[in-house]
Amino acid sequence: MRIAIVTDAWTPQINGVVNSIRNTVDCLEKKGHLVSVISPELFRTVPCPTYPQILLAVDVWFVGRYLEEFCPDAVHIATEGPIGLAARQWCLARSFPFTTAYMTRFPEYISMRFRIPQDLLTGYFLWFHSPSSGVMVSTASLRDELAARGFRNLKMWSRGVDTEKFHPATFGIDLMKNLPRPRFLYVGRVAVEKNIKAFLDLDLPGAKIVTGDGPALDELRESYPGVVFTGARTGRELASIYACSDVFVFPSLTDTFGIVMLEAAACGLPVAAFPVQGPKDVVIEGVTGVLDEDLQKACMEALGIDRETCREHALSCSWGSCTEQFLENLQVPSAGERPRSLAS
Repeated sequence: MRIAIVTDAWTPQINGVVNSIRNTVDCLEKKGHLVSVISPELFRTVPCPTYPQILLAVDVWFVGRYLEEFCPDAVHIATEGPIGLAARQWCLARSFPFTTAYMTRFPEYISMRFRIPQDLLTGYFLWFHSPSSGVMVSTASLRDELAARGFRNLKMWSRGVDTEKFHPATFGIDLMKNLPRPRFLYVGRVAVEKNIKAFLDLDLPGAKIVTGDGPALDELRESYPGVVFTGARTGRELASIYACSDVFVFPSLTDTFGIVMLEAAACGLPVAAFPVQGPKDVVIEGVTGVLDEDLQKACMEALGIDRETCREHALSCSWGSCTEQFLENLQVPSAGERPRSLAS
């Protein structure tokens, strides 16, 4: 098939949304599908207020042209930003069916940053997804939550991990060599919604490491001089940071999934987290991590989790099976409904 994936989140951003889309695109192409990613790199952009690392597309009226030139069999809109909104309008104007994804708790995040009432924001997202033929969600608990809020046509699209890239082998990262043990690690966006202070305020032995970038990085570096901040790391270097650590701490209360927890498990690293949506769907309590309202207690108990068991669990979470779910969820219009290419 010719599949158009529309997203406001793309490289060089490093986050779960980009990670999910990139791995899905790789799997789709390996299966022989032709994929066009319509992302901010195709447009003029401006920095997002309060989060300049995120670039927002300006000239989104070109979205329709890209779609018509590609002439897709299926359109998937991954985000609810300017590009996603333009693609939604294009599809509705042509009665072209499309799927969407609820990948991030934007109502909660935007409310935190701009003090806009969360109910008002939820109303926008409900409106955005209402004409979708399939709203893809990563977990059953998120599906149930959104259904209770009035979302319809909800379909499962889980997340996976690249177990060849993320594995227990280490490659000698200099910044880790002299750190005392145990080593407690956070990986992810460094932003207020990630609740990182809940981790950094804990009285833990050994060392605390924060790997990632974001708008709160400078503030946290200044406030917590005893913490090792590595900045954003990728590939083999990131995998080695996971493997050289002893516990992965996931303090977020608002994530819909948390792919970083699977990456940690693939590297043999147990997870310590709060018992909330995301960790409850990813972590096997007492087997691959510890969930507790007392995060310090969870961190200390996670030290006793068997690392080989964490790795075994991650091996069962492949991107291939997730991509099969994605394909099953796509809505393909009849031949008469497909738009003609501008090139024809």
